[in-house]
Amino acid sequence: MTVVPFNHPARPKGEFRPLKALRHFRKLIADKEDTEQVFHIIQALRSKKAWEIASNFWHSEKGQRVLGTERRLIDILDDHDTLKQIPAGTVGRFYVDFMEREGLSAAGLEAEYAKFTVEGSRYEDGIDRYGDRQRDTHDMLHILTGYGRDALGEQCVLAFTYAQNRSLGIGFIAYAGGFELKRRVARSAPILGAVREGHRIGKAAKNIVHEDIEALLREPLADARRRLGIAEPVTYKAAHEAMRSGGIDPYNLLAPATA
Repeated sequence: MTVVPFNHPARPKGEFRPLKALRHFRKLIADKEDTEQVFHIIQALRSKKAWEIASNFWHSEKGQRVLGTERRLIDILDDHDTLKQIPAGTVGRFYVDFMEREGLSAAGLEAEYAKFTVEGSRYEDGIDRYGDRQRDTHDMLHILTGYGRDALGEQCVLAFTYAQNRSLGIGFIAYAGGFELKRRVARSAPILGAVREGHRIGKAAKNIVHEDIEALLREPLADARRRLGIAEPVTYKAAHEAMRSGGIDPYNLLAPATA
């Protein structure tokens, strides 16, 4: 059995380039579906704390069990036929319905990441495996937290993720994106309050990346939320109400206001 190190010796040291992050953030704002920009921002704002969280998990008994396996999480999440056999009301059933309704796949997010990695290379070490797990569980967070795929919902999911894994790049996107929405679209709605709420909820909850995802998929959604300590996103819902009251569709923020 090949011994996989947490940090491959050939891996370059992290960088901290806020101006590069800002350039890629502007591209992301111009097209929120351009997911590749997220990976550039994360790379430009490497976080020592995020590294420590990943390292501690990798070196734990549970971490070795979860990350040491050769089976890819992406193959479990994209096996929709199997997920559809799980009882209704479970995380897995809500997840597969969400992914098919939105036209998403875990493989699609991996493909976006592949566009980014052409600049460098993978080292197939613990850092890569932990990062893959963060990437592949992103869409599941929408189900677990109740945040939609609207622009604000995405910022709130990222704030939740930042609280759990302390990636400065993720935190930057969450809060900078929240400021941008507040400034350009919905000044009267509690946009930043919703983003901060996402951060608080993520901080209080168990770390989703560290969970047994196969077992989690089979849990009833309500039970999973209680066990994980994921609170209801009250401010997010209030922000949606405020936007609708102002004639703004939260799922189409650039559309003209209705009379």
